[in-house]
Amino acid sequence: MKKIALINDLSGFGKCSLTAAISVVSVMGIHAVPLPTAVLSAQTGFPSFYCDDYTDRMDFFTNEWKKMGVQFDGIHSGYLAGPSQIQKVFHVLDAFQTDSTIYLADPVMGDDGRHIKAFSKALLDGMKQLCARASITTPNLTELCLLTETDYTVLTAFSKNDDYLARILDTAVKLLQTMPKSACVLVTGIIRQTPKGIFMGNLAVTADYHFYHETPYIPQSFSGTGDLFSAVICASLVNGLTVEDAAKKAAYFLKPAIEDAVAAHVESNQGVDFEKYLGRLIDKK
Repeated sequence: MKKIALINDLSGFGKCSLTAAISVVSVMGIHAVPLPTAVLSAQTGFPSFYCDDYTDRMDFFTNEWKKMGVQFDGIHSGYLAGPSQIQKVFHVLDAFQTDSTIYLADPVMGDDGRHIKAFSKALLDGMKQLCARASITTPNLTELCLLTETDYTVLTAFSKNDDYLARILDTAVKLLQTMPKSACVLVTGIIRQTPKGIFMGNLAVTADYHFYHETPYIPQSFSGTGDLFSAVICASLVNGLTVEDAAKKAAYFLKPAIEDAVAAHVESNQGVDFEKYLGRLIDKK
């Protein structure tokens, strides 16, 4: 059975991080192997939570896996609390990344032009270094701008213009040029305003081609949807799908779960009820 090492935190509430990724990877027929960065009672958006930091214990997992002689078809890293955890991810990559390993780096640093609480220049520098090792990275527009030192406000000011996607494409190419030759930049959550309405889409860029896929915009965000999306992408690539098919599969899976959450007025920190739609990940779509 194929295996993916999942490097992220484990949160009791919020339907995010490892809770989300393990479910997705498992239902897609891959052995999900978690490496926790922290264990939390609930994700950090809640007013109160308990957090047990695992930074000092992460190397124990890597070292024990090395003793076992295991190999991974994929490695997936998500939210990282700081530069020290980024170094632990490099320990994993140095031990297990090969030319055939799919490494997905989700450079979690912010959204909607705002930074996460743990953001720092050292975190940004570390994320740039992880992207330089990645097969694919999945930044949102805020993170793409951070990684390429682009002014987010200036870029998004063109959101109603015909050349908006071309501007984002040019920015993604800048990031792609720092990555391996066969890598892909998949920019997520692009909000595009058109005469026909507002849409949200994902733009994938490689050295050879690019494509854009969008769906009608839903004006509410929910905990864990980014983790679910990136997990679908990583598992799909490990299973041999193209990036384009992987992105469409992720959208097909997430769309009804998000629509349900909006209709039920679910509070954003609670996440979406994705569980009842996991079967969509094994549909031939």
